[in-house]
Amino acid sequence: MQRVCFQLHVRPDRLAEYRERHADVWPEMLDAIADSGRHNYSLFLRDDGLLIGYYETESVEASQAALAADPRTNRWEAEMTEFFIALEARPDQNATQLDEIFNLEEQLIRTTKEI
Repeated sequence: MQRVCFQLHVRPDRLAEYRERHADVWPEMLDAIADSGRHNYSLFLRDDGLLIGYYETESVEASQAALAADPRTNRWEAEMTEFFIALEARPDQNATQLDEIFNLEEQLIRTTKEI
């Protein structure tokens, strides 16, 4: 399972609306995300607009391809694009991915094996 963390920046003047839109995401969009193979998906939003997302998937590429090809996601992603600073295309395909540099479980397993 791959863990993916990504970053986007929401326009400060659109923060309240962005929060509202994510309080009740369309059921078909929720299904599309799940059907793409993304699990344990969360978004975290700071008051200055910094958005951090996290999900787990068997394949980032397969998940992205599934969402890009899924007609249920087109309208949602088109509407979400306008909320972001310096983003000209779909957020689900163009977010900056962050490198994972520490994972507690992996290090605990490694430490246990070394003993």
